[in-house]
Amino acid sequence: MKIDKKIIKELSDYLKEFNLTEIEITEKDTKIKVSKNNVSISNQPQVISPSTSTTGSPPNQTQNIKSGIEITSPIIGTAYHAPEPGAKKFVEIGKKIKKGDTIMIVEAMKTMNHVPSTADGVVKEICVEDGQPVEFGQTIIILE
Repeated sequence: MKIDKKIIKELSDYLKEFNLTEIEITEKDTKIKVSKNNVSISNQPQVISPSTSTTGSPPNQTQNIKSGIEITSPIIGTAYHAPEPGAKKFVEIGKKIKKGDTIMIVEAMKTMNHVPSTADGVVKEICVEDGQPVEFGQTIIILE
């Protein structure tokens, strides 16, 4: 079996771009799964784990380190920047917020969950787009 390094590189780039922990693709009888911790390729029951990570997992992890106070999603769901479409956003870059202020809503199972700020600060970066799916523990906002 020939390993296509381009596919692995492309999947690794998606991990970074969309802040995912793992991604998997299946074509015919070949399955390629890339995660931040390992790269594995399987052909039905066989599993092969290359001893050298072709994409270099450690650089992915070091590039994800951000300066500032990270506020993470408490649940899996869909993130919304405003209480309803067309309404004023909870936070914007440069806005000063206090601990406990609602910074976003994460919808899970038709329930709108207000996400409070865990610290005081100024919004440095909003890490998710309006309507984007988020994972538990995913950084959604960075404060200075």
